[in-house]
Amino acid sequence: MSNSPQPAQAGAVVLEKKHEGIATLVMNRPDRLNALNNELASALNDTLGRIAGDDTVRVVVITGAGRAFCAGGDLGALGKGRQTGATHELEPLLRAGMQMVLKMRTMPQPVIAAVNGAAAGAGMNIALAADIRIATEEATFGQNFAKVGLFPDYGGTYFLPQLVGPAKAAELFYTGDMIDAKTALTFGLVNEVVPAAQLEAAVKTLAQKIAQGPSLPIRAVKKALFASEEKELARALDNEVREQIRCYLSDDGNEGIRAFFEKRPPKFQGK
Repeated sequence: MSNSPQPAQAGAVVLEKKHEGIATLVMNRPDRLNALNNELASALNDTLGRIAGDDTVRVVVITGAGRAFCAGGDLGALGKGRQTGATHELEPLLRAGMQMVLKMRTMPQPVIAAVNGAAAGAGMNIALAADIRIATEEATFGQNFAKVGLFPDYGGTYFLPQLVGPAKAAELFYTGDMIDAKTALTFGLVNEVVPAAQLEAAVKTLAQKIAQGPSLPIRAVKKALFASEEKELARALDNEVREQIRCYLSDDGNEGIRAFFEKRPPKFQGK
């Protein structure tokens, strides 16, 4: 998609544009591949909350600026916190993510993820929280938490098994391997794969079709499909926060993050 920053929003970590009932939100940390820090997670969560109550918005599109959708949690910020054994960087990030994906699932408007590049870790799970996903041919997806000694968050343990089944989900979680867009389509993780130059048009066509449709039954269908599972999703998200903090403070969590920055294979000890 064309994800150029809007002049009035210079410096904003979430860019917002509304047109003909479609609200487009762009995660805007392109120099960090839109990696999630507390500022970005909180801004996206707050923006979604405001839009949920905006009756002029009929469809929400979420995408990323630059060449990535979202690279997951910002390991630079998390690594600094881990050196002191503190969770002050991690826990707010996780809590904002909990509320974000709950809003995406329970807000009345349909949500489309326009996956314009890599969607890794929590970034992949933001995409999975959307109602519909359209990806470019260059997009990649990965639950790469295990590679850095961490636990899946942002709803991954809830969304992924629903989409691909528990056995395939287990494989993706255990290995942390990335998959390409064609494989993601085969697995049912995305609805459509298009050339990068066609992503904006494909998303716009779908969003306009939904926006021009009857909002009463469309919103009722969304509620039946997704919002009815709010309690189960909230329980899964709570569990993810607990397990993520435990893994983050473990020796393996420390080793995984250090190895990532030292560009070497981690040596996990199971502690």
